[in-house]
Amino acid sequence: MATLFGNMKEALLLIDIQNDYFPAGRMELAGMEDAAKKVSALLELFRNAGKPIFFIRHLSTKSGAAFFIPGTSGADIHVSVQPLQGETVIEKHFPNSFFQTELLSRLKEADVTYLVVCGAMSHMCIDTTVRAAKELGFTSTLIADACATRDLKLKDEILPAYVVHSVFMAALDGMFANVMTTNEYIS
Repeated sequence: MATLFGNMKEALLLIDIQNDYFPAGRMELAGMEDAAKKVSALLELFRNAGKPIFFIRHLSTKSGAAFFIPGTSGADIHVSVQPLQGETVIEKHFPNSFFQTELLSRLKEADVTYLVVCGAMSHMCIDTTVRAAKELGFTSTLIADACATRDLKLKDEILPAYVVHSVFMAALDGMFANVMTTNEYIS
């Protein structure tokens, strides 16, 4: 497992790996099943190393929300990456995992300075969380193939999910995070 910054204490951040993003969910993402397999490998690695793990679970509280509705199975964390008893699950209501949550205080309590980030959606919650982490003083590695997103539309143009994902990974790489693959991180 690559630890790029010496003695920094690292933690795994799994963002919004919830049923609604998988096939038959209310907001299916392109490549979510493949990303979840990579996340599962990272999760096993961190568990075996005894390193802190933080599951972020989005609950939509806005009127008329279409997915991640509290009390539905779609809002549950996917079975492929279920938290174990005692592992930290933080609920959020906005894209930024730090905004109006206990994430920052929990990371500080654990003396974490280095984040390994994965999950969904690349263009939304991953982007805002990684940028916020930088502003809060964390060093981050973003695991590109352990993230997923969806097609976006701008006026009459459809932007395929793979393009959206690649653009956001490229925008975050360097200034906000060290972007790499699961295999690169593990080796």
